[in-house]
Amino acid sequence: MKSTPIRDQIKDHLLTPKNSALVIIDYQPPQIFTTLSMDRQLMIDNMKALIKTAKNFQLPIILTTVNHTNGRNPDTIPQLKELLDGVPSIDRTSINSWEDEEFVKAVKATGRKKLIMTALWTDACLIFPTLDAIKEGYEVFPVVDCVGANTVEGHKAAIQRMVMLGAQPVGWNMVACELQRDWARTETATGFVKTATEQGRAWGWYLTIEGQVAAYHHYEPGAEARGPSSDRSSSESKDVRPH
Repeated sequence: MKSTPIRDQIKDHLLTPKNSALVIIDYQPPQIFTTLSMDRQLMIDNMKALIKTAKNFQLPIILTTVNHTNGRNPDTIPQLKELLDGVPSIDRTSINSWEDEEFVKAVKATGRKKLIMTALWTDACLIFPTLDAIKEGYEVFPVVDCVGANTVEGHKAAIQRMVMLGAQPVGWNMVACELQRDWARTETATGFVKTATEQGRAWGWYLTIEGQVAAYHHYEPGAEARGPSSDRSSSESKDVRPH
């Protein structure tokens, strides 16, 4: 097995650790609790996985809230905030983050033209900066399993409108796989697997029972390369399948 050389990670048309940034907008209690288009706990778990992915691949992260410093809204929920230690938070009054000078300045300072975008809600704080960023020449990737709206219809309409105008919808696992690209890139592979295992709902759940599955099928990793063995103990060869 021989992989092709790693492509130019700045010019690559796919997401890479060198050409993309993560944007997190308004994951605050009022927005979380009024999101009804998807399971809220799953959305939080997916966001945690996405943040861990960004940190594993050392992506720049832009974090912003609305109406926190003026006391109207609480800060980013603690489940996410604790993962964002050291990431400055930009507070705004604007619904559209792209109409906040400090936010736009922070995005441009990353030097990245591919924005992995998350926000609550889909039909307000996600769609508006997405459309503005596209107009200014950015590629925007809304992470659809990390976002939501007050209604399923509003969420779907916002996604459809963004896609019609050039957005490229992704899921958190798609982002992680696209950044990893090759299991031979061991410097990030371990962190990727750890994130999937901790998220537990995509494919990481399988890793927690992999030993049981292997036993069920009498599978020994590497056995094909070693060839048949005659010294396996009776306990190793015992049929563990239910009868």
